[in-house]
Amino acid sequence: MSGKNRLREIRAGFEPAFWIANVTELFERLSYYAQSAVLAIFLHESLRLTAQQTGALMGIFGFAVWFLPVLGGSLADRFGFRNSLLFAYLILTLGYFLMGSLASAWMAPLRDRLPLYWLVLAVLMVPALGPSLVKPTVAGTTARASTENVRSLGYSIYYTLVNIGGALGPFVAFLVRKKMGWGIENVFRVAALSVFLMFWVTLFLYREPGKPDDARVESVSSALKNMFIVLGNFRYVTFLLISSGFYIVYWQIFLSMPIFTRRYVNPNADVDRLLSIEGLTVICFQILVAYLTRRIPSVQTIAIGFLLSAFSWVLLAVHPTVFMVGVMLVVLALGELTQASRYYEYCSRLAPPDQQGLYMGYAFLPIAIGYAIAGPLGGFLLREFGDVRHRPAEMWWVIVAIGLVTAALMWIYDKVVHPAASEATG
Repeated sequence: MSGKNRLREIRAGFEPAFWIANVTELFERLSYYAQSAVLAIFLHESLRLTAQQTGALMGIFGFAVWFLPVLGGSLADRFGFRNSLLFAYLILTLGYFLMGSLASAWMAPLRDRLPLYWLVLAVLMVPALGPSLVKPTVAGTTARASTENVRSLGYSIYYTLVNIGGALGPFVAFLVRKKMGWGIENVFRVAALSVFLMFWVTLFLYREPGKPDDARVESVSSALKNMFIVLGNFRYVTFLLISSGFYIVYWQIFLSMPIFTRRYVNPNADVDRLLSIEGLTVICFQILVAYLTRRIPSVQTIAIGFLLSAFSWVLLAVHPTVFMVGVMLVVLALGELTQASRYYEYCSRLAPPDQQGLYMGYAFLPIAIGYAIAGPLGGFLLREFGDVRHRPAEMWWVIVAIGLVTAALMWIYDKVVHPAASEATG
């Protein structure tokens, strides 16, 4: 096919809803990673919560953000993609605004009447509802609003825009907080403005893509019952539980690393700007890493990615400097890249043909479990190795060990379960 014909095919293959949904997803991810880049510092330094309280709160928040998509896809099918996006962007707007207002004078009566920990937890649960609808809705729009011959390209565009948002978010946080001098609380307000604009874009421009003729929208109760079907697949559940270890390691870049860097490396370090390195690395090396690992079986590639991510923290344990934080983020991103696409590919291979959506919803579960454990663990390690032992850099050896054990378990899984055989016949 000539280049002109392919370009014509691409233009005709995507409905307007595809482009609208994916552009709004870019700004949603930008907002999410902008606030994530400064949230730990905000809770610990501005609100004066302890490192353990900060870790626990962020762990609960992250678990909610990444667990709810398991159910969110069914709800989006039930209530419609357009309605789901509109509700999601409104709830995100409210949530991010409240997060930025936690230290404001108008919230002083609430701070006086409620324990600060519980007030912050209640506020964090508001924006946690948003991504649970945005992610499956945009992914579903990509499927419905693209023809079969361009659908794989559509998901590549979706993944690229998500990573661009992830890379820009921390940098936007740095610009708002440092360059513009607006203060850390206004990072959350800028995030609120970003998703609020996406509400209006969705309201005026997004049109519901058509369903396949045989599509059947289940009731909410049926969707809840179907969530338990996956738990009967021992191979899949084992794979998900092992993969959770990777996210215990990975999420430390947002949970404990910012506090560690500001407390023990450089109190003036621009952690939000540093975090943009990870997203930029993903964008720059995504195609190259996929090409280099194309002939390696999926589970082995995933294990290599886990191993590489584990070793990235050795750099910070041995030589904790701001420069080494940047190098660590590059290596960690390469590990994430190595395993990410093959992870979702393998999840899809384990899913029965008529339960792809259900199984792919569960693919987010390790991310949620990892966040739930990583938050309290990061807070504990900061206290134990920083405040008690006064050897803070040694905390990273615990993270390294978790990463190594995870990689080893995935390698054993590969040998015992023999997933390569299923790939050959799948």
